[in-house]
Amino acid sequence: MSLADQLAARAGSVCELCGAADGLAAFDVGPEPDGTVDTAVLLCPTCAAQAAGGKADPAHWRGLSSTMWSEHAPVQVMAWRMLDRLKGEDWARDLLDMLYMEEDRLAWAKAGVQVEGVVHRDSNGAVLSAGDTVTLIKDLPVKGAGFTAKRGTAVRGISLVADNPGQIEGRVEGQRIVILTEFVRKR
Repeated sequence: MSLADQLAARAGSVCELCGAADGLAAFDVGPEPDGTVDTAVLLCPTCAAQAAGGKADPAHWRGLSSTMWSEHAPVQVMAWRMLDRLKGEDWARDLLDMLYMEEDRLAWAKAGVQVEGVVHRDSNGAVLSAGDTVTLIKDLPVKGAGFTAKRGTAVRGISLVADNPGQIEGRVEGQRIVILTEFVRKR
């Protein structure tokens, strides 16, 4: 039985993200697909094009409110990734806040986002992910805030600046600041 046939049997011959029935094909869920149903989903052409990095149409993804609860790991991972891409939309951010995923599944979802987007690295070259904790390796004067972020300060729950691999955001002394990745070390 081919991968597409196995996925069709699992999905009931509909797109696993939106429910469409036409033009279905297997879609590998990276970053390290193994060619099995454990790392693939069945998608319609619209979902496949947008999931592969095409411009995401928020109206198309409203169905993720039910898809995100799938019992199948690759489907849930793809739902999380699309909600993460659409988090500028209030409804998508709300769904993302509601979605509970086990740690290994969430790590898989986040790993795929890094592969598709800009990769942020600390001063030692370690890959940074959203939510990581980093330590400052140098005293940094914070412009406009009137204080210096001291070397050794832990910055928890960082955010990645999407279009700049050299910058992250985090809270230091209650202020949300932009920090250059060359001055942090992942904990």
